[in-house]
Parts: sequence; C-alpha cells; structure tokens
Amino acid sequence: MFINLAQNKNLKLFKLISEAASKNNQSVYIVGGFVRDLLMKRKASTDIDFVTEQSGIELAQNVGKEIDPKMKVSVFKTYGTAMIRYKDLELEFVGARKESYTENSRKPEVEGGTIEDDQKRRDFTINAMAISLNQHNFGELIDPFEGVEDLNNGILRTPLEPEQTYSDDPLRMMRAIRFASTLEFKIEENSLNAIKKEAERLKIVSMERIMVEFNKIMLSKKPSVGLKLMAELGLMQLIIPELMDLKGVEEVEGQTHKDNFYHTLEVVDNISENTDNLWLRWSALLHDIGKASTKKFVEGTGWTFHGHEFLGSKMVKTLFQRLKLPLGNDMKYVQKMVKLSSRPIALITDDASDSALRRLLFDAGEDMEDLFTLCKADITTKNSKKQEKFKRNFEYVAVKIKEVEEKDQVRNFQPPISGEEIMNMFNLKPGREIGILKDKVKEAILEGEIANDSEEAKNFVISEAEKLGLKLA
Repeated sequence: MFINLAQNKNLKLFKLISEAASKNNQSVYIVGGFVRDLLMKRKASTDIDFVTEQSGIELAQNVGKEIDPKMKVSVFKTYGTAMIRYKDLELEFVGARKESYTENSRKPEVEGGTIEDDQKRRDFTINAMAISLNQHNFGELIDPFEGVEDLNNGILRTPLEPEQTYSDDPLRMMRAIRFASTLEFKIEENSLNAIKKEAERLKIVSMERIMVEFNKIMLSKKPSVGLKLMAELGLMQLIIPELMDLKGVEEVEGQTHKDNFYHTLEVVDNISENTDNLWLRWSALLHDIGKASTKKFVEGTGWTFHGHEFLGSKMVKTLFQRLKLPLGNDMKYVQKMVKLSSRPIALITDDASDSALRRLLFDAGEDMEDLFTLCKADITTKNSKKQEKFKRNFEYVAVKIKEVEEKDQVRNFQPPISGEEIMNMFNLKPGREIGILKDKVKEAILEGEIANDSEEAKNFVISEAEKLGLKLA
C-alpha cells in the first residue's frame, strides 16, 4: 500500500530528506503520530518523527545542511537523537533501535536495530506504522501489525503481547486511556485485562509524566471516558484515591445519596462542553472532593455534607503538591472555585440580600463568570423541567449580581481610601490600626452601610478612628 504524498504540504521537505538520506546511504522513514493522523485525516501535527537504520544525528546534520548551511541542529547524544526547527515544524531524527527493560525502571537498554525492530517497540499498532521516504519505495506504508485495520475499527491494540508491553513501560497504560479518550477508540480486551493486572507498575513512573497524560485526558472532548477507565482498571486509586472515596451509595432509614464519583464525572463532561480552560475543568473534578470526609446522616434531615467546599479547597493544595501540579496562581484559582462552588446556589431566592451578592462578587472577583459556568455544570438532574428551573434561577442571580456590580463596583475591589491616606490623615506610622480601619471600610461597603466612594470612606474612617482614640492630624 502506498500513501499519496503528492498533495501533502510537506512534500518538498520529504523529498529533500529523501535525497539527503540517499546521498549518504541512509534509510529514512516517517513514523509515529504523524502517520496515524495523516491516515485519520486529522489536523496535521507540527511534530514529525523520522527513523533511520543508521545514525539519526548524522541524518539530521545532513538534512540541516540541505535546508540551509547555517541551519541549527540540536543534538542529544545521550539519546542518539537530533532535532531541527524548520518553519512551524519540529523535525526529530533518531536511529532505529531494539529495547530491553529491567523490572524497576521504564528506561530501556537500547541497541541499534532495523525498522522492524523499531516498530515492535511502539506502544500501539496505530502508532507502529511507517511511511518510507527511501527513493526506491517512496510513500510505501509499512504496517506489520495491521494498524490501518485497527484505525478503521477504532481499536487500541499493542504490537506485542500486552502484559509485557505495559510492564516494560507502565506509562503506556495512561497513554492507552488517553488515546481512548481523545480519539474515542476502544481498548481491546486483552489490553484491558493486562492494564488491570499491571496497574501497580504505574508506581515506577514519575508523577510529572503521569500528569502530562492525565491533563490530555482532562482536555479531551469527553473526559469521563478516560476517568472512568482509570477507575475501572485500578489506576485512579493510585493517582487520586480521594476521588475513589466518593464512589458508592449508602442507605440509612431508606434514604440514599447520589454516587458523588459518577456525579463528578458528569460535571466534568458538562463543563467541558463550555470551556477548554484546564484548571476550570480541574475545579469541576475536585468540586466535591471534600464530601467523603464530611458525609453524615442526620435523623429528620437525611444526608448532609456540611463544610465540604471549605475542606475541599484545603485538600486542593495537598493534592497539587502530591500530583506535581503548579502551586502558583493555577492552584489558587482551583482552590477558589472549589470553595465558592455552592455559594451561588444559596443566593437563588427572591430575598437574597445585596450584601450577600456583593460578598460573592468580592470573593469571586474576575472569576465570577467561571464560577457560574461551574455551577451550571453541577446541574446533573435528568428531570428536564428541574434542569430548566435551575438554569433559569442561575440566570436570575446573574442579573441581580450585574445590577449590584454596576451600582457598587466591588468586583476586583480596590479600597476607595489607601493605607497611606489613613496614615497622613492621623499622622500615623505603619501599624495594626491602619489594617483595622481598612477592613472596617471594606466591611461597611460590602454591607451597604456606605457607598464605594472615597468621600464617604474618609468620613467613615474619621468616625471609626475616634472609637480607637485617634485624632485627625
């Protein structure tokens, strides 16, 4: 089978690489994801991997000279690879190799090999196809493991025996689930059984590498596909056991609560229809994380989860530290979303005070719209009338908040009087009195006692300062 590369926008480059290899008696093949995506007619990747049965570094250097004698070639001698940035492309060159693994590491012993050896070491048949750029068979598809058939059938299958494949490099288990989620493929049964059996091997993989795959699952069209597979195959328990603690339903006196694990997956899918923001999707994943620890049955009331948002927001930091996720603004954003996730629901009443609305605006700040996106995603009832009612209620609160915001301007609140102004007014040095007075101003504005206005704030500070025994300078 030959692939028609005549219409490919990179044809000129492929011809150049073919000639560079031929001049130096080297073989050359395109391999990996580029071949898969080309056959699937997906958007072409800007990363293209090339394999030669000789030296990948030499081939890259020769290709670089053909493109431009001044072309920079990045060489990674340890790995026997080299990379060229050309236009908007990253071209990686490597020598074909055989691999063998030891039990306690996913780093293989490597030796030179043929294109067939190289294809055998690939993770899945759909990634084990190669296109020859050799002059005698330019464009020929080399597909020893029937990857094309698996592509057509939407199947994920390993080229070699699956248990060995996953044991050798356990990260492949996460990659299988990621491809199932992003490509909407099915993992074939032998592979599913092998992942279940080899799940514990994931412990030898660094958390950073696991999170790269996890985040790709989180960014897929329907993340629940991958998240559910991780739970069913025993990987989620190793990565985020706190999510697995949400699984299951208890019954007391005939009263049950919903399965908060499956509810969480629904919320993640719901929010993914409306945002590509990874950390907002993480907020959906963790919004109920505190429920397992706060679950309580109260006679006459039923199941309660008091304070689960506050506890959940505290758990976010511990989770992010363990999962090697960013600990700066991204983590703080998720903490804020989890902590505020139930606040708008409490305001869905006609008598919700302007003060309560101002406080929510103050606490949510510029993330107010994201918070509403999360709250709407949290509506998972299957009753269409209830669903419409909840959504109408949220729209009602959004209108009320907009009215309060236009009137009081407390989103991204900046005090109408600064600490420096207070010090000048009373001839004070920096100290606790300044903080007390600034807090009183903030509270008075949020409670609606004074307007968010510098003149009103100054008069208020003067009256409050007198209670602290302070006199105007």
